[in-house]
Amino acid sequence: MGNIGNGQRFEKTGMVIRNEKTYNNNPKLKVQRIIAISSVLIFAGKLIAYFLTHSVGILTDALESTVNVITGFITLYAVYVSLKPKDENHPFGHGKAEFLSASIEGFLIIIAGLIIIFEAVKRLFIPVQIVQLDIGIFIVAIAGLLNYLIGWYSIKIGKKNNSIALISGGKHLQSDTYSSIGLVIGLVLLYYTKLAWLDSAIALIFGTVIVITGLKILRETTSNLMDKADFKLIEQFGKIIEDNKPDEWIDIHNFKLIKYGNVYHINCDLVLPWNLYLSDAHEEGEKLKNLLVSNFREDIVFNVHTDECCKKYCKHCKRKDCKDRTADFVAQLSFDLKRFTKESGLLERCHPN
Repeated sequence: MGNIGNGQRFEKTGMVIRNEKTYNNNPKLKVQRIIAISSVLIFAGKLIAYFLTHSVGILTDALESTVNVITGFITLYAVYVSLKPKDENHPFGHGKAEFLSASIEGFLIIIAGLIIIFEAVKRLFIPVQIVQLDIGIFIVAIAGLLNYLIGWYSIKIGKKNNSIALISGGKHLQSDTYSSIGLVIGLVLLYYTKLAWLDSAIALIFGTVIVITGLKILRETTSNLMDKADFKLIEQFGKIIEDNKPDEWIDIHNFKLIKYGNVYHINCDLVLPWNLYLSDAHEEGEKLKNLLVSNFREDIVFNVHTDECCKKYCKHCKRKDCKDRTADFVAQLSFDLKRFTKESGLLERCHPN
């Protein structure tokens, strides 16, 4: 049996294959179904409030709810697609469907905000008599409360399942609530002061807030679509390895992580003693894989490349039974973020033993 001489690759996929029952009852799908159905009911309530009052402020809330309805069902489909296991045509799975739906949501939010601003400016010059504000205020307040509770639940489940679609959707719903609070305050002032321009002023303010919310969501999802490195998450992996590394793991570098939906795709280089047998090197790769899989609930597709050590590593190697040591042990290498993500460790300065 030979030594590790050349780098070997080991791959592990953690629970990516799902049975149909688990798939259909996934908590992300359940939450998004609730959001989609409730968005239709809330939209209907706001539309009734607008036709009763003719308030452009309430119209802004209703237009915002049309976005909720559209994105609710788009996101529902996107979550459904993202949960599908990888196949021949999609070797990395379908997780990016969530990023795409969140981007569409951000774009539609911006469009809705611009329409609201346009309507508000138009009403400044072409005022409409506003009536039955008391009923409108009540409906908007109830709708805002429902949006906040559903948004809070969506964010909670989204964070638990690492779903950017649910998190961005929940933030959007909660931004609706903040808009509704401001709208209710403005409508109460309008109800008592009878100043018609307040209605348009309220719509202008919250139309601008909605546009800013859409831009933030679009910026975040664009970064994810471009596979921007999540250094905070990489640091979490590094800390777990640092706290649990055995003597054989001399160095780990070139650590790369991409998140597609609920799946982490990880690649890294693991430096091992050069005189290990292939079977031993494989076992060390399995240890590293199992350590990461056991500490994260997400599915992990793991690919590790093993490299043999060289003389430059002797002072960082704790292995006591090495007959080829050329320097006394000084200290193990620290797996800090800079070293952890560097493409080459000490190997770039290595020479043949």
